[in-house]
Order: sequence, then structure tokens, then C-alpha cells
Amino acid sequence: MEVVIPVENKDTLAALRGFLKLLLERNVVEALLLPMETSAGAITPALVTDPALLAAANPLAPVMGLNAARVVGAVSVREPRGRIGALLRPCELRALVELVKLQQASLDDLVTIGIDCLGTYGVADYMAIRAAGGVELVDFLAVARDGLPQPREGYAFRDACAMCENTCPEGADITIQLFGAELDVGLPLVLSDELAEQLGLSPAQVVNGRRAEVVHKVVRLRTAERDARLAQMERRLAQEGVEGVLAACVRCHNCMAVCPICYCKTCLFRSPVFEHEPAQYMRWASRKGACRLPPDTMLFHLTRLNHMVLSCVGCGMCTDACPAELPVARLFRAVGRQVQAVFEYVPGRSVEEPLPLITFRENEWMEVGEEK
Repeated sequence: MEVVIPVENKDTLAALRGFLKLLLERNVVEALLLPMETSAGAITPALVTDPALLAAANPLAPVMGLNAARVVGAVSVREPRGRIGALLRPCELRALVELVKLQQASLDDLVTIGIDCLGTYGVADYMAIRAAGGVELVDFLAVARDGLPQPREGYAFRDACAMCENTCPEGADITIQLFGAELDVGLPLVLSDELAEQLGLSPAQVVNGRRAEVVHKVVRLRTAERDARLAQMERRLAQEGVEGVLAACVRCHNCMAVCPICYCKTCLFRSPVFEHEPAQYMRWASRKGACRLPPDTMLFHLTRLNHMVLSCVGCGMCTDACPAELPVARLFRAVGRQVQAVFEYVPGRSVEEPLPLITFRENEWMEVGEEK
């Protein structure tokens, strides 16, 4: 069912907060996991049970410091738990789907709330913009009626957002539509008839008629940007190889720590396996003339690629977390696009779609010449 939440005084955020409050007050969910604004102005995910505290909820803030699928898994995968609503951007929702397949999250008793993504800043840029006067949400959202907002002068959206063609959530229980809508008048939502009845909402008289047109335009622009940036990365890989692109890596593990798909509780690279004796370093240095420290940086990245490249949703958290500002996400997307094409697999598309990494098919390599 399509409904429209009325917006008063052009305050779209207040209307969205009111809808979220209704979810708690009508006992549709017992808690909401969503972006909250701290007293210092930072935006961070939080699990909220008190409707009054939703006055600090800010799902429209154009900033992303964490792929929230990581924390959804933490609150959903084990019993006991209550019924939780999770408000997620498209890349977060797709990462959650992959984690469900890997048994690291559960959709049981989880109400997924997807929201269109207009683009986000990194945390440092967002805080700098806030200190300089903040983001005018009215102006930022108004552009969504016809297309994509432009980043504030002197700043840029995160690289992952600038080339993300998956700007609209798919498969969510509730979808918050920003593209094509007159957001200063009403906030369009799509949800099941059952949920609408629980919330006391009626079908909209006027639907978001321009949405398909605007989404098509946005996807076309973002796809062109994606192709240009990934082609640039592929050329660089051909010239320098993975080792050249990641030459400045110090193996800090930041990219692994923030990746929603890197879920292993016991990681090989955080084990004694790579804690070599001093004499071993001396032997390597003596044999080769020099020994890079820390060692095994390429093995680390190649292992990560092997483990999660099929499920990489391109959220870009790895690049944001890299102290050397390496284009980790762009490299993973470039490689991932090729690997995913081989298996005809789109990460996060559907929970029902088997993950090739954990699916055995006896005849799957026959086309490359293996005999029965």
C-alpha cells in the first residue's frame, strides 16, 4: 500500500520522526535501530525504545560512519529478542541480506525500513559542514524531486555514494520514498496492508507519480559515474597490480573492522599465525636483503577478496576507514563486479538467492572444460 505522511511547515524530518514514533506507540515494534544525533552533533546508530527520544532521530542526515548491517546482526541473530525495526540505507539493507545468508543476522521479528539514499558525506566532512552552519535539509531534500543533490561547495560525497547505482531500497517491509516526491508537502511510504492497518494509515489519494522517471535518471547518472571510476581502477590494476594500488597499506585491519561482510569471530590475521619470531624476520631480511614490515599485507587483502568479494555491496566503509586513504572499496568493487558477473550473482538482491560461496553444484565448472 502507498501512503503519504503529511508534512507541516516543510519539516520533513519532523514528519518522519512522527511516523517512527507511531511504530513504537502502536506496538508494531518494541525498539527501533536508527541513526540518532548526539549532543555533539554526531550521527550514530542507536537502539531506541522510548518514543520521546526519537526527537533526536535523524535518518535524513547525509552522513554515514558505519554500515548499520553490522549492528543489526548483533541485535537480531540470538534469542531472546524483541520485535525490532531497523531503518537502513540501500547498501545497509543489501549487506543485511548477505549476513542473513551467512547466518550472521536474522530477519525473524525484524521489520526492515528502507530509505532512499541521496548521497552521504564522510564523518569528518559532515562535522566540518555542521560547524560551518550545517546542512539545510529543506534545500537538500527539495532537489530529490527532480534528481540528485549536489555536495556542498568545497566538499564531496563519499566515493562509494558518488558511484552507487543502488540508490533505492528493495525488499524492505517499509520503504521511505524520497526521489520524485514533494517532500515539503508529504512523505510517501510503501508498506503492507497489514502494517498500514496496525498504524491506522489509509491509502494515499495522490501517489508519487514522478518517482519512476526520477529514479531512472538517478540510476543512469550514477551508473555512468560508476563505470568511469571502475574503468579507471581497472586500468590502474592492469598497470600496477593489486600490490601497487595497495602499496601504502600498513595492515592496520581498519578495512576489515568496518566491513559488514567480514564477520569471522576468530580471524586468521588476528591470530598468532602472523606473530613471527624475531629470528624469522632476520632470516627473511638476510635472504632477500630487506624485509617489509609489517609483512603479509598483500596476503591480507587477497584473503579478504577471496572471502567476501561475492558479497561486497560497495558501501565504501573500507575506504573511509583507511588511514592511508587507499581506494580499497573501488578496488573491491572493480574485482567484485567481474567475479559477481561470472556467477550471475547480485549481492543483497534477495534472501532466496543462494550465495555461490557456500553453494555446491556438481556441474558448475563443466563449461570451462572439466570432465564428468
